[in-house]
Amino acid sequence: MNPGSFPIVRGAAAALLVASLGACAVLRPPASLPVGTPIAEARQAYGGASGEYALPNNGTRLEFRQGSFGRQTYMLDFDASGRLVATQQVLTPSTFATIKPGMAQDEVLARIGRPAFVFPVGWQQLQVWNYRFGGLEGDCVVFQVSISNATRTVAETGPNTDPACDHGGDRQ
Repeated sequence: MNPGSFPIVRGAAAALLVASLGACAVLRPPASLPVGTPIAEARQAYGGASGEYALPNNGTRLEFRQGSFGRQTYMLDFDASGRLVATQQVLTPSTFATIKPGMAQDEVLARIGRPAFVFPVGWQQLQVWNYRFGGLEGDCVVFQVSISNATRTVAETGPNTDPACDHGGDRQ
């Protein structure tokens, strides 16, 4: 080996080490943040929050979408002083069961976050929000929330087949 190539090898090794450490931080789920973490630190973690919602008592909820095809959404709740008090992965059947007809779309967003994809249903004057999730139901199930265009409230909810799984299609 050429003695002049050692600095290049050392530089490449150092770059690989830095990239590996950065990847570990990204792979760590938001649920791993300890209670008491300041909100400013959480906002900077994981590439930034995908949503932010007001909570009662001047608290704040941060939304972090993760996982393959958006199958995980973590909600981190902070108290009025800006300290983490609770973390939950919300794309679960038990959380979906709390979404009921008549609920405001803003409450749906604060509870389960932004959908993986949305499509309009013109003749019914609504939009269907789709949430991918993994579990016993398998990878080809989505939870759907139909939102009325007129009232911006939930018209109906329920599971359905992910269109990405129809006819061997690619995931969106």
